[in-house]
Amino acid sequence: MKAREVAEKLNMIILTGDGDQEVTGLYTCDLLSWVISHASSGDMWVTVMNNLNILAVASLADVACIVLPENVEADEKLLERAQEKEITLIATSRSAANVIAEASKWIESER
Repeated sequence: MKAREVAEKLNMIILTGDGDQEVTGLYTCDLLSWVISHASSGDMWVTVMNNLNILAVASLADVACIVLPENVEADEKLLERAQEKEITLIATSRSAANVIAEASKWIESER
């Protein structure tokens, strides 16, 4: 399932990117070094971190997209850099746990 399709089903907002990446799994963690070593390629990564480092981590881990839960705001610099790097950044008011729980219904059904 595409990132934009998951975003649509969960009423989340795509801030940057086209959402055309295939989501094959889900991952949530805020410790960036842990994400680099444990997230899988194609994961939808849910994190409350909102600094530029998440973009580097997303590239290294090859995640499909980044979801900022709980109304975490992305500043202009993060949005600009995400757009430059063609990283899909998604925002939602949902909690990280809720995003994972709800998205897993759709992701698992695709497997």
